[in-house]
Amino acid sequence: MSRFTHVVWLLVFASVYQSAAADKPNIVFILADDLGLGDVSFHARTLLKKEPIVETPTMDALASQGMWFTDGHSSTALCAPTRYAVMSGNNNYRSYAPWGVWSTFGRSAFPDDDVTLGSVVRDAGYSTGFVGKWHLGGDFAIPGSREFFRGKKNGDLTGMVDLTQMVSGGPRDCGFDYDFTAPCGIQGPIYLLYENQTWYPLAEDSQLLFLNDKTIKQPEDLRSKGPGMGDSNWNARELGKLLSSKAVQFIQNHQDSEQPFFLYYCSPMVHRPHRPTDEFDNHRVKGATPSAHLDMLIDLDLQIKRIVNALKKIGEYENTLLIVSSDNGGLRDPIASKVGYQPGGGWNGSKNSPLEGGHRVPLFAVWPGQIEPGITDELAVTHDMVATFAALAGTSLPDGQALDSNNLLPLLIGEGTFQTREYFVQQAGSEQQVMFRRASWKLIMQSNFKRSQCEPIALYDLEHDPHEDTNLLNDVEASDRSRQMLDEYLAIVESGRPTAPGR
Repeated sequence: MSRFTHVVWLLVFASVYQSAAADKPNIVFILADDLGLGDVSFHARTLLKKEPIVETPTMDALASQGMWFTDGHSSTALCAPTRYAVMSGNNNYRSYAPWGVWSTFGRSAFPDDDVTLGSVVRDAGYSTGFVGKWHLGGDFAIPGSREFFRGKKNGDLTGMVDLTQMVSGGPRDCGFDYDFTAPCGIQGPIYLLYENQTWYPLAEDSQLLFLNDKTIKQPEDLRSKGPGMGDSNWNARELGKLLSSKAVQFIQNHQDSEQPFFLYYCSPMVHRPHRPTDEFDNHRVKGATPSAHLDMLIDLDLQIKRIVNALKKIGEYENTLLIVSSDNGGLRDPIASKVGYQPGGGWNGSKNSPLEGGHRVPLFAVWPGQIEPGITDELAVTHDMVATFAALAGTSLPDGQALDSNNLLPLLIGEGTFQTREYFVQQAGSEQQVMFRRASWKLIMQSNFKRSQCEPIALYDLEHDPHEDTNLLNDVEASDRSRQMLDEYLAIVESGRPTAPGR
């Protein structure tokens, strides 16, 4: 074949490929930070039959128009490990860093040839965008060297690392054509933003500085993780507005495009530090609720409202699958608890906990005309998005990849055969507990960091004890069950076999 003929065939193939992609719906996946069931007023009013402490009207409207999962879970009970699972479709024990890549300068956990949340739709012809919190490491150069910096993320790193460019290991290497990234979200360090993996100065006079109480304009912005490198104009109070404006721009850029788009929006709200803005799109935020933490819920809800309005403005809302969830359970709030706030929304536990409130989170999907509004008790987890989006886009998952991601599409649209999980493998947070659930039975185990040892510490029957008040581990009638579940869990993890049904 001549070079000219080869080029002609490539152009024909590209034309057919783009035409097929144009018939597919857009996808928007919003992953909030530390959003618990107790934070969404739809859950309080609809599931608990209680008046909510804070109203979240945008999320409520979406939830009422779509499918709400009462048994929806984050992949883990903590941020960074969940983000790995969401991006890869794998449980965290398959990663070189099973408890998360926490450092801004940590090596990426994604091999170059593995599919990701971004690549499964990009490869099907989608335009892909990532906006928000990353928290999955990255490759930054050491000045004058070909090596990447792998040192500490806090402290004064002036001259030790080139922060003007994320060379690799970021969203662009995970299937995203565009990114506007906060490597650590709102909490830092580092306190910087990147557009297409290049430093995005917050103002014309921005400088890269070591930010501490003396050099940062608002010392309260450092109250979560402490001093670190950052933009001299860092302002955590305005971050939600900036990130959501970039998400809106990404959507608006597709107004007249025949190419479908995928937006993965990772809001850093409602993570600490709780720095509410005074107002957001003419809505009062600071002081609008009993606590600064709950004020941030208003900020989050208004971010989502911007995205929804942008979809409607370009006429793509009804042609978009929109899913909202959280990276882990909600935060305890001593101030708000005085007026009845409970992060788990009736479930025991909160962020970092192996109890249900640590990982049972808001999860709902909207697609007007395709998803029938209602409530489902089917178990779903955030890392199911890889298989779900691949099925929607028409991408086949390669053998040996996204092994724990279950395709939710048949359940969402009522077409095809949905396969229910027979069991659920999960992990909690910084105390290295792991969980194994079969039907309503849930075993909590204490592992060491490398999981080579697991010791059962609690057994609950969620059907009869949903609040996890009664530990049945030493119950004579349940002793055989705990041993069987431990053996099954170890066999699953050690064999490496898929946990997603049908894989």
